[in-house]
Amino acid sequence: MILTAENVENVFKECLFIDGEDTSSKLVAEGIKTNVGFHPERLERHREDIANMLSELPKEFQQDGGGGMSFLNACMNADGEQWTGIHSTMEKLFLLGLALGKVKNLMPRAIWCALPGGMPYYVVV
Repeated sequence: MILTAENVENVFKECLFIDGEDTSSKLVAEGIKTNVGFHPERLERHREDIANMLSELPKEFQQDGGGGMSFLNACMNADGEQWTGIHSTMEKLFLLGLALGKVKNLMPRAIWCALPGGMPYYVVV
């Protein structure tokens, strides 16, 4: 699956719980402004899609590339093209990755205020 705003939004929605479902098995991801509990089976079904989209971020985000980069740079793909201009869409991609263990925060939230724009640095593992 290629990295587009539409693909991120669709996968994110598909991985959420439906009203009335038992949420006791949720996989929680803590984002910048949003905390989400994902449906584990639906999230797992999209593991490859999410990994593919994360792999299209610039090499600086990749563990074996640059070792991590500011959230603010995630609007561009590895080809230098802007795939979204909406921060909430970028956050959704990272929330999916965080829930699967495919993304890690490089610094604790308490330190984010010292970073450019007060935003976290993420690495795709």
